[in-house]
Amino acid sequence: MQTRIDKMRKLFKPLKIDGLLITEGKNLAYLTGFTGGTGDGLLLVGLDKVALITDGRYETEYREQLAAAGIDLLITRQYWAVAMVAAKRFEINRLGFEDSIKFRDFDYLDENFEGVDIVPVPQLLEMLREVKDPTEIASIRRAADIAVGAFNELIGELQVGMTERQVANLLDQKMKAYGADKPSFDTIVAAGVRGALPHGMPSDKVIETGELVTIDFGYVVDGYTADITRTLAFGEVSAADQEIYEVVRQAQKAAVATVKPGLSAVTLDAVAREVIEQAGYGEYYIHSTGHGIGLDIHESPMISQQAPADDILQAGMVLTVEPGIYLPEQSGVRIEDDVLVTNAGYENLTAGITTNLIQIK
Repeated sequence: MQTRIDKMRKLFKPLKIDGLLITEGKNLAYLTGFTGGTGDGLLLVGLDKVALITDGRYETEYREQLAAAGIDLLITRQYWAVAMVAAKRFEINRLGFEDSIKFRDFDYLDENFEGVDIVPVPQLLEMLREVKDPTEIASIRRAADIAVGAFNELIGELQVGMTERQVANLLDQKMKAYGADKPSFDTIVAAGVRGALPHGMPSDKVIETGELVTIDFGYVVDGYTADITRTLAFGEVSAADQEIYEVVRQAQKAAVATVKPGLSAVTLDAVAREVIEQAGYGEYYIHSTGHGIGLDIHESPMISQQAPADDILQAGMVLTVEPGIYLPEQSGVRIEDDVLVTNAGYENLTAGITTNLIQIK
């Protein structure tokens, strides 16, 4: 914890601040291990002091843990008022804050932090969280291993005639049986023509012979998540569906193989996009190629045509690579793996699920 806080403090001088107020729940967890979430506490970081401000619900659970990390625990129901007092005690003159806070909270800061200048610091912690430390990588790896094991077991129990909702519920049971805590987003199961919906939520639609079915899921383990998509064939699918599947598979394979430190996010997106465009399906590739994962299911960097030119892959990042083709009124295909950027190139954390077209008999 202290290492992450010290890393953050090194950015105070370039930002011309001498303190930072953290309100986002995932950032609180990243810096302190506190999992109460947004709205359940604040973290005030000065140049040499740190305090977590929360209420009595969390005192027993966190006091010893935080003390060992050199973090004061201030118990109150008046989070903002106590933060103001602590800022003066920490001798903070220019206080940064996350610009995602609610307007009413900003208004309180602006009106009541007398003698303290307040300035927004957009995406500071999110930027630091892009590169994972060994502890974080171990947690993501465990989440990926559990997801791979549960999904491979699921495949053996799927059959034509199930509904999308039944598939999603069965996957949920298996993920939790394997040790996952909870889903990090609502599982996507989209069959047949509904596969053209990138975020198609499970319905009571019956899966019929000859349909492609896209399943996109992520589950939290130790606070960190995996994010995987596979598209399966229920029975024999048409030659047209086999074609788009193979195009997406080749695009995804090419992009994964390109991952390495120093590569730009824009370039990685272009690798997948070029394969799909050359096959004549460019207009049906309607989203970015991937994103970071970690404490959140969507983290920076974004692997996109619109990514800033200076978004460069670094060892320790964990990215999804997930190209897709979506043909309205026909079907859709997406294939997604979680890829760790290493000093030598990459490691595919979810390679234990084949990307060859799986046919459910």
